[in-house]
Amino acid sequence: MSARSSKPHEVVERALELSRADGCVVIADEQSTANLRWAGNALTTNGVTRGRTLTVVATVDGKEGTASGVVSRSAVTPDELESLVRAAEAAARGAAPAEDAQPLVTGVQRSPEFAEAPAETSSAVFADFAPALGEAFARARAGGRELYGFANHEVVSSYLGTSTGLRLRHDQPNGTLELNAKSPDRTRSAWAGRSTRDFKDVDPAALDAELAVRLGWAERRVELPAGRYETLLPPTAVADLLIYQMWSASGRDAVEGRTVFSKPGGGTRVGEKLTDLPLTLRSDPNEPGLESAPFVIAHSSGGDQSVFDNGLPLGATEWMREGELRHLTTSRHSAGLTGLPVAPGIDNIVLDGGEDRSLEEMVAGTGRGLLLTCLWYIREVDPASLLLTGLTRDGVYLVENGEVTGEVNNFRFNESPVGVLGRATEAGRTEKTLPREWSDWFTRAAMPALRVPDFNMSSVSQGV
Repeated sequence: MSARSSKPHEVVERALELSRADGCVVIADEQSTANLRWAGNALTTNGVTRGRTLTVVATVDGKEGTASGVVSRSAVTPDELESLVRAAEAAARGAAPAEDAQPLVTGVQRSPEFAEAPAETSSAVFADFAPALGEAFARARAGGRELYGFANHEVVSSYLGTSTGLRLRHDQPNGTLELNAKSPDRTRSAWAGRSTRDFKDVDPAALDAELAVRLGWAERRVELPAGRYETLLPPTAVADLLIYQMWSASGRDAVEGRTVFSKPGGGTRVGEKLTDLPLTLRSDPNEPGLESAPFVIAHSSGGDQSVFDNGLPLGATEWMREGELRHLTTSRHSAGLTGLPVAPGIDNIVLDGGEDRSLEEMVAGTGRGLLLTCLWYIREVDPASLLLTGLTRDGVYLVENGEVTGEVNNFRFNESPVGVLGRATEAGRTEKTLPREWSDWFTRAAMPALRVPDFNMSSVSQGV
């Protein structure tokens, strides 16, 4: 290998050759990002970055069990590779037997493109988007609006090799767009966001038009007290709630009686109805437009994720089917402990089964209620009930007789995603959405809007 640079698959192969452990897993993640930022209807910054992170998992078999050592480093040169492998081996030899120890995944699986160069992004990903954004700036300026926001595109190529023969590779593109429109006096603000793989399916003009409508709604201000209100949750808000629910759906924790999915007296709530609506919550690595890794890529162990499961194939999983809880997340280890099926987490989430009605049609069918824009600063209050608290942001609107009649103050909410699902009376059309709160960690989601007759706005907030 060159002292200056090396191909990711060669790094993986060389690290495996250097290994003296009983078992070894090597993950090379090649990352490139491109971004644009703007403020006051003008671009401010743009840039492209690249980087590599190498993770080595060494396993050592002992009399009392198998121990693992995991070391990750960025910008590892060929000369530093052996020290990284030895550090992982030393960590394994100095560790107690790993609770989640399992035989490494075996097989002759090899991705056809394993030896090919990593996928990369560049500023070219914005070739069509940037001119359209410039046109949106001009329309906003003419309409008395100021646009702020950013667009980010990232591609991560992950190369995974093991001492048992796996040679797998996955390319993950991930794009996010967030756009804020503000009135010139900054008293009114509206937000819209989109998730995308390539920025070919986002339309700045359409987003600006949507935000212009919302700023218009905000010209009339209505103060409302805390309380329970019929509330329309848009797809982005539903995604933020259900992603947290998915993160909290540990099979092991449920069996141990520590979560909302624990059955009183023992066991789990698998098989119970969570909602009377015919909704299905699912993940699928091959979901069109939301494609994610079709095998486990685990850089560390914890909860229901295990480094011993690296390379384990992932398939479509229904977490809830027509309202009934079907699966909780498990690794091979926690599945063995709990008696639940093996069901590792998957990096996308879809809720479908609602009616084919847009959010606008749901507004038209509302007598009096609130329409949210998004949620933020979500925190857990009680894991036993999965009670969450958080704030509304960038627009809460009053709906009266099927029309939005003004903007109201922001609120702090206290709600459980499981409770929201159980009380929801209507679900609309499922569409791709950007979860605003969790977009730094999770972007691949498709959700419907939900109507909740008694969403708990626990206090008034001064947030914007």
